[in-house]
Amino acid sequence: MKHTKQHARNIRIKVLEMIHQARASHIGGCFSIADILAVLYTEILKFNPKKPEWPDRDRLILSKGHAAAALYATLSEFDFFSAKKLETFCKKNSALTGHCNYKVPGVEVSTGSLGHGLSLACGMALAAKAQRRKYRVFVILSDGEMDEGSTMEAALFAPHHKLDNLVTIIDYNKIQSFGLVKTVLNLEPLADKWRAFNWGVQSINGHNHAEIFSALSTLPLKKDRPSVVIANTIKGKGVSYMENSLAWHYRSPDDPLFQQALKELEQS
Repeated sequence: MKHTKQHARNIRIKVLEMIHQARASHIGGCFSIADILAVLYTEILKFNPKKPEWPDRDRLILSKGHAAAALYATLSEFDFFSAKKLETFCKKNSALTGHCNYKVPGVEVSTGSLGHGLSLACGMALAAKAQRRKYRVFVILSDGEMDEGSTMEAALFAPHHKLDNLVTIIDYNKIQSFGLVKTVLNLEPLADKWRAFNWGVQSINGHNHAEIFSALSTLPLKKDRPSVVIANTIKGKGVSYMENSLAWHYRSPDDPLFQQALKELEQS
């Protein structure tokens, strides 16, 4: 899957440039989902970048809206808008805000207040069923969002309504804003909990493109039920000094660290 890996590398480089230039945050969580986004947009999602509101498109909700830079980079990579627009990230009067903004072509909903994405996705999936439309709804959650009661309410709602057109992908990088997930609020056994809620469940390496493609191309994972793919990822994936480091939830690389990261990504 050479082409998907090239897209993932391009996404990470664009994110690095955006966050460095804007002196913004959340680069670690952007890098952990770059491979997932690359496979989704290359191989899985139905979309038309020239008609971003095409009624039969698949919907993608980035519930972890603080990783907006990764989604913006992906949308530019797949021709929703020019890469030149990325230079306006987090600047005054720009639509490319630090959390996902629905005014950007290809962004379905504004997100950032965590715990809302799965509920929104359930509504979209239920609407598709009611209207007898064939589109699917994908939602990318952070592992920290599992702490939110609204997420778990939606997790109960979806199988009750047999939303087999709904796919949840959990970015399980195991680090949330103020510490390790297992320290803040341990989620394990995570897969068993989703199975108990009657979802189809698969755990994968969230950086292995073949595994990502295999999981997302054999949906639904359980007949008449929603699917959840638990993607085991590494926060800051792709840059040695960022990997598995809580600091890069918030830090922005200075000029020397930017150059080091760029070199590593270009050689990856």
